[in-house]
Amino acid sequence: MDLAVVVIIQVLYAVASLVIISAGLAVIFGMMKVINLAHGEFMMLGAYSVIGATRLGVNLWVAMLLIAPVAVGAIGVLLERLVIRRLYGRMVDTMLATWGLSLLLVGIVTSIFGNTMAGVSAPLGSFSIGAYSVSGYTLVIIAVAVVLAVAIRWVLLRTQWGLIARGTMQKPDMANALGISPSRVYSVTFAAGAAITGLAGGLLAPLTGVVPAMGGAFIAKAFITVISGGPAIVAGLVSASGLLGAINLLATFASTPVLGEVALLVAAIVMLRLLPHGITGRFFKGSL
Repeated sequence: MDLAVVVIIQVLYAVASLVIISAGLAVIFGMMKVINLAHGEFMMLGAYSVIGATRLGVNLWVAMLLIAPVAVGAIGVLLERLVIRRLYGRMVDTMLATWGLSLLLVGIVTSIFGNTMAGVSAPLGSFSIGAYSVSGYTLVIIAVAVVLAVAIRWVLLRTQWGLIARGTMQKPDMANALGISPSRVYSVTFAAGAAITGLAGGLLAPLTGVVPAMGGAFIAKAFITVISGGPAIVAGLVSASGLLGAINLLATFASTPVLGEVALLVAAIVMLRLLPHGITGRFFKGSL
């Protein structure tokens, strides 16, 4: 019984991690159709924001939940205005530009922090379930993932900005005719996606070694999750994270972490072969 509870918690943690890692990309790619190959580097910037802030004496929770998303969101606004804005509708050019940005960001961070691994300790310690020990921070990741998914859905469905953003992405000419600036909406949306990604990097900083090249470990998972989810932003994110996270964790328990990653990739390939439009392209049609 104790082992079953631990496995359930770890499955929920694996699902929550995919939700957090992929949420920012779901906003940017799902709404704007921008293939952001610098997504992993935005996470890296969020992690280094936490490292830098804590070294200056800032409380860890403030660094993770406030400084990381604000800092990366501000960087997202700058990059959108300088680079991304000129490339909307040019998918290949956007891929090349964001790939170049990822290399630039890695180089800048390496020159500032060096190439050695940094990190912060996970807060809250651990608690026991029978003979097993579980990190308390695991429950924080699960709770944040739930709040994040609910918040994104609420903003897009229930707020004026969400309605304006969704309408502008679908009919920018009509939005412009109504006096809404599409460029401003794009900038805010990109900044929001970047901020969510920065939050993800900040939250994962206590769980993984922080190095300038750490983004490469996350970008593939994020793209696989978002593409497997299909056109619906939140429903696709949650459903794909739930399926792939569970497969990854259970395969890891049954074998090794490496085979767990392989199982995730194989499951995504099979699913996209059977459901070429993603989970929400076949199920949950009409969902957000």
